[in-house]
Amino acid sequence: MFRRRNGKYNAKKTECSDGTICDSKREAARYEQLLILQRIGDIRDLQRQVSFELVPDMKHFKIRGTTYRADFTYVDPDGIRHVEDAKGMKTPEYKIKRKLMAWKYGILVEEV
Repeated sequence: MFRRRNGKYNAKKTECSDGTICDSKREAARYEQLLILQRIGDIRDLQRQVSFELVPDMKHFKIRGTTYRADFTYVDPDGIRHVEDAKGMKTPEYKIKRKLMAWKYGILVEEV
């Protein structure tokens, strides 16, 4: 028989109270916290899985672009946009993309 496998790093997809499916227990727990903060008005404009273009397509070289997908973005009461990633394992690819986010957008990805 076939067994359902977890992701590459043993992350287990988890359903949240609002029916949203998150990629890991850590991400689901943070999402639940952020939902509460949004309900009480401490944050606003909570979004999940927001993509940022880091390198555009270079069709003349036949090279695909690169994007970074943030787990969460939201705005705090001071109007500052936060970008968060629920990280269990910092892969070399993630470390490069985090640096590119800081360089291109001036955004330091917050790890939770």
